[in-house]
Amino acid sequence: MFDSLLIANRGEIACRIIKTARRIGLRTVAVYSDADKGALHVQMADQAVHIGPAAAAESYLRTDRILEAAHKTGAQAIHPGYGFLSEQPDLVHGCAEAGIVWIGPHLQAMTSMGSKIEAKRIAQQAGVPCVPGYSGSDQSDSALINAAHEIGLPVMVKASAGGGGKGMRAVFDADELVNAISSARIEAKRSFGDDRLLIEKLIRNPRHIEVQLLGDKHGTMLHLFERDCSVQRNHQKLLEEAPAPNLCDDTRKALYTAAIRLGRKIAYDSTGTVEFIMDATTEDFYFLEMNTRLQVEHTVTEEITGIDLVEQQLRVAAGQALSIAQDQITCTGHAIEARLTAEDASDNFRPDTGTILHWSIDQDLRCDSGIQAGSAIGSSYDSLIAKLIAYGDNRQIACQKLAHGLEQLEIAGLTTTRLFLRDAICRETFAKGRATTGFLPKEWPEGWKPPARDSLSLAALAYHCRPAAPTSPWQVAGGFRLLQNAGHPPQSTYADSQTPERRVKLTSTSGGLILNAGGKDEPIQVEWTGPHSLSVTRDGVRETLGALIAGKLVHVWGPDFDAVHAITLLGDFDPAQLKENVTSPDRVTAPMPGLIVELRAEPGAKVAEGETLVVMESMKLLMELKAGADGRVTAINGTAGDTVDAGKLLVQLDLST
Repeated sequence: MFDSLLIANRGEIACRIIKTARRIGLRTVAVYSDADKGALHVQMADQAVHIGPAAAAESYLRTDRILEAAHKTGAQAIHPGYGFLSEQPDLVHGCAEAGIVWIGPHLQAMTSMGSKIEAKRIAQQAGVPCVPGYSGSDQSDSALINAAHEIGLPVMVKASAGGGGKGMRAVFDADELVNAISSARIEAKRSFGDDRLLIEKLIRNPRHIEVQLLGDKHGTMLHLFERDCSVQRNHQKLLEEAPAPNLCDDTRKALYTAAIRLGRKIAYDSTGTVEFIMDATTEDFYFLEMNTRLQVEHTVTEEITGIDLVEQQLRVAAGQALSIAQDQITCTGHAIEARLTAEDASDNFRPDTGTILHWSIDQDLRCDSGIQAGSAIGSSYDSLIAKLIAYGDNRQIACQKLAHGLEQLEIAGLTTTRLFLRDAICRETFAKGRATTGFLPKEWPEGWKPPARDSLSLAALAYHCRPAAPTSPWQVAGGFRLLQNAGHPPQSTYADSQTPERRVKLTSTSGGLILNAGGKDEPIQVEWTGPHSLSVTRDGVRETLGALIAGKLVHVWGPDFDAVHAITLLGDFDPAQLKENVTSPDRVTAPMPGLIVELRAEPGAKVAEGETLVVMESMKLLMELKAGADGRVTAINGTAGDTVDAGKLLVQLDLST
């Protein structure tokens, strides 16, 4: 076994790998960009090497800098994690030339499965069922369009290289084909450097089922059961679980057999995942792709089998034979993973950025993350904050533990998908194990929205009753808190400076406070019970909520809400505090920091409501910014390739024409 390991990745997966490496006695080396100088994975590793600026193309995707870091530190092995260089042959070649152990499969297995066209050909040779489709060498638009018509709509246009939902477009109407092929090509080229496409028959009402494989260099090939990853958005997985619910035993066995056949066909010698698309009604399944790396969702397999997949990867790469046999691997209980991301699910999952001010996790959950209080979530990388995993003796218990854990999760500083994930787990379709890849649009056809809650009143109460700063050593030593800030007038009126039309009036009395937020007086008692804990009693019912004050921004949260308000005591209010970039149909603004990929309008051009005017990239996601109304373009600010800040005015429209 080698004695040192460089992790060519960042965030939660780097931290996850470091934990196992440390447990088995390996020296660990982290790499980091400018953006990750203070990141948790850098702090956890024995050594860390700076490899470039924040842009992944100049840091985490630089094979030469990864190899140079290994040379500097004497690292004997490199683990790529997932994403970045994990399925790129250049790093495998570089490791071989430098005498460094590559933690992953042999190069031929990686390259053959890295092309969806080649992978499908090999799968067919191995007797694995495949979706009807076209994967020919003629990549002209006309050839792809003709193939789509021959297969019969609907079809899926897919990038041959890569994964993660990039370069994929579902096409239901012939008029959509040209645009789908064009946009898939552009995205595939940008994401993978390869714009080849294939066309496949679109399976209606599908489930996404995958089988975990583990092979060694001595001919052993094992399966570690299956996972269901059907809850997705834009082909990005949101919830994953093991084992898959509601499958008949014959189907499970057939899945394992097909995956093992493919693994043996390519002499696979690491952890890998064979993905299938399954008809939810008939349970007929078809080969989708093989990921020749550790999967994000490997955690749920570890929970039900008790096997550390990272450790197995390391031992297999070192040439050791697997010490377990197929009949020794058991599936016990049920595990579900939720991917917590910095996105606003109520705003079409718009990515958010910011600094995490507070972070607390329910101890009943396994949490794989690369963040802590003070960590910054920027726009240079994907929006994943943490993976939250619940394990139970059965699926119902696992669901209940995960839902409760999400309710108890405390995070302040940026918007997350916490409440959306909680709601998704509690939907009847998911609770019964009947979710398909169409789960989101079926459950929320108009988009998900959080439950209504008067968070402004809670934020005003937290701010009004904020503990006074200690003025004597007695206050510090004794933990004395002033529950009502000295100097408050008998009556105070608060508003959010961004929505000043709403008012909260608080009146001080000998018995507590009187709250008036909608024309009705309500007695209320408020007490700070901890650094981030606020007790609110209304009508005899006491509720403990979370709160954090950062300047005039007040963050409040509870089991069913998250909110932040710019609290202002009226009298101090300055109208200039209002956001300049108010949503307006005559303005197209950048929703967050990012890169302008494409401008589709010119000054003077007439545009229609819903027409895409700008394409932006942020956190590896492409966003189409559309016209809010019919009009004429009067100004364009920026060009393709520009990096812009959130709120930047990109296109101005005249709606009078």
